[in-house]
Amino acid sequence: MGVKVQQPMKDTERARCFAGNLAWLLYRAHWGLAAELTAALAPLGVSARDYHVLRAALSGEHTQTELAEMIGLDKTTMVVAVDELERAGLAERHPAPDDRRARIIAVTAGGKRKVAEADKVKERVQAEVLGDLSAREAAALIEGLSKLVEGRLSEPAECSPPLRRRVPRR
Repeated sequence: MGVKVQQPMKDTERARCFAGNLAWLLYRAHWGLAAELTAALAPLGVSARDYHVLRAALSGEHTQTELAEMIGLDKTTMVVAVDELERAGLAERHPAPDDRRARIIAVTAGGKRKVAEADKVKERVQAEVLGDLSAREAAALIEGLSKLVEGRLSEPAECSPPLRRRVPRR
């Protein structure tokens, strides 16, 4: 008798294996969408992380720490991201008026132009991805996920060991 060689699992088999598993479905959807957005933004010379930092910084006067919390980046990664954005002339650090140690991240005119370009790319990628769904399904998905991240999943649960965020390589 010969040894049966296990064939690699196909994506459709993997998807069936985890059907109904919300954590797995969201994880796979996140990484698939993150990869598409990263590839689509590359010609603009910005990463998805850069885009999200700039987009969040445009929403008001925020410190690096506040932006890191808004986006979901650790403080060290945020420092690296802002350093890169400053070198590219897309953002600047300014002292916070009420705390000399804190820095407000301001988007430059060039950064604002870059965000406007990136917004169009993000909208195109999002529309393409959601194009696999009906308009009603797409709206329900966005609404449902918004409710989750603004409600029950707005803060991570305490766990041990603590979860670490994986950041896609650029």
